[in-house]
Amino acid sequence: MAALERSLFLLAGSFAICRLDKNATVPDWAKSEELFSVTRTTDELSIVCSQEDIPQGTDCETGWRCLKVESPFEFDLTGAIASIAAPLAEADVPLFVVATQDSDYLMVKETDLERTILTLSQAGHQVNRRQR
Repeated sequence: MAALERSLFLLAGSFAICRLDKNATVPDWAKSEELFSVTRTTDELSIVCSQEDIPQGTDCETGWRCLKVESPFEFDLTGAIASIAAPLAEADVPLFVVATQDSDYLMVKETDLERTILTLSQAGHQVNRRQR
């Protein structure tokens, strides 16, 4: 596998990207065991989490699927996300990336999942449909 080719693993379930008031506390419904990400800025509290327990009326975009990029990789490695994002941009697939110190997570809409997997496979990445 070339340096910028990656293995990705499909996570189970559907996810949402929620926007809460900048002063809100992190709600318990957002804290799933599989994956949740919280980012607070001066403008908002942004949460990525399982869409399963989100209360109705919450400002969220639902219907996202998540592919975990095999990791870890070094901080000085350049182009890892670009090698995934570029072919998806060419295929007109919108994406949302969540990054942690050890892993990157690629969020795509459920309706774009099959096209995403095909596009990434054609770009030389390995996509494991076995949900982890």
